[in-house]
Amino acid sequence: MKKMNQVEIPQYFLCPISLQIMKDPVIAVTGITYDKESIEKWLSTAEQASCPVTKQPLARDAELTPNHMLRRLIHAWCTSNSEKGIDRIPSPKTPTHRSEVLKLIRDLNTPKTFMESLKKMEELASEGEKANRKCMEEAGVVRSMVLFIVKRFRERETQGLQEALKIFRLVCSPSSEDVPIVNENHEDLIQVILWILKMRSLNMDDHIKVHAMNALKTILEVTSSSLLEGLNPEFFKEMVSLLRAKSLTQQTTKAVLHVLIQASRCGRNKLKIIEAGVVFELIELELCNPGNRISELVFCLLAQLCSIADGRQQFLKHAGSIAVVSKRTLRVSPATDDRAVQILSMISRCSATKEVTAEMLRVGAVAKLCMVLQADCEVHLKKKAREILRLHSNVWNNSPCIQYALSTTGR
Repeated sequence: MKKMNQVEIPQYFLCPISLQIMKDPVIAVTGITYDKESIEKWLSTAEQASCPVTKQPLARDAELTPNHMLRRLIHAWCTSNSEKGIDRIPSPKTPTHRSEVLKLIRDLNTPKTFMESLKKMEELASEGEKANRKCMEEAGVVRSMVLFIVKRFRERETQGLQEALKIFRLVCSPSSEDVPIVNENHEDLIQVILWILKMRSLNMDDHIKVHAMNALKTILEVTSSSLLEGLNPEFFKEMVSLLRAKSLTQQTTKAVLHVLIQASRCGRNKLKIIEAGVVFELIELELCNPGNRISELVFCLLAQLCSIADGRQQFLKHAGSIAVVSKRTLRVSPATDDRAVQILSMISRCSATKEVTAEMLRVGAVAKLCMVLQADCEVHLKKKAREILRLHSNVWNNSPCIQYALSTTGR
């Protein structure tokens, strides 16, 4: 039992995530009951969606079954204890009806009502109710937003774009039936985003630019591989210019990195990204200690770009490249450790000149690899670190740690 205002609250009334009384209890497929708003937020923002209690994988769109019996118990308990300072839980919001959404879509075509319609749809999509977004998707909101965004771009009008971009991002998903309309208008949508980002009259932290980058992330997630490969060099130059911007918010920085990671998975784009100068900017960004989540994204992108010769060449041109990779290893997260060792592995196997191996020793990369062998890391990571150390052990044999590390971790 947990005490609140001298009232004992039954433990099973509390959400395992928020530790607050559940207003709308739902049961996940793992059998654990959560407050609906809390578990939906958890699943939508977690890096790897899973059940917070059991740690079992849980799909972001996993079915959540209302726990009506528990809700009635909580409601009755709150009512009986209202005089002791316990707030009564509100009734669940009524789900949006398809007819209401269809009317809002029709109102987009009327100059006097389109802004009111957009604001109402934005409100519905932002409420955190998955049922609302599902209803909006099935009613054709994604298609309507795509056509509206393209129309405003052709008219060179910005009114309503911020709301439309946000609605598009919240409602569109890779499983949406309207993905084809996104691909059909791919080129125009990309041009809209670039047009917004180039509006120098607006401050870099303007909401419209934040929503533009978030929408771009969604666009690339649902874009076909053939269209993804067709992104032109100008697109990547604009992404790099964003990374250089001093006033860029963390949210927008993450969106830019997500976009570049998504694009780099198509082989032809890697060279375009490298030629745009992103490798230098990534290292500069990392030298500013941007935070763990951004570091994870930076290292993920660097690892992809260092898989080709041009990427490694640009990486080694920066005087602080090896040093920053070494410094971040074992300091950020297991995901960053994996990428960092991967980068050092590619450099040591494919670009290990005399100067490079000397630099790895000088800035502590060799010592850090030895630490990986002793740390609580995954077996595959230790194996890769050991391979790097063995590969150049004749050059690094004067390192005080290498012989000990190799001899104590098996050959």
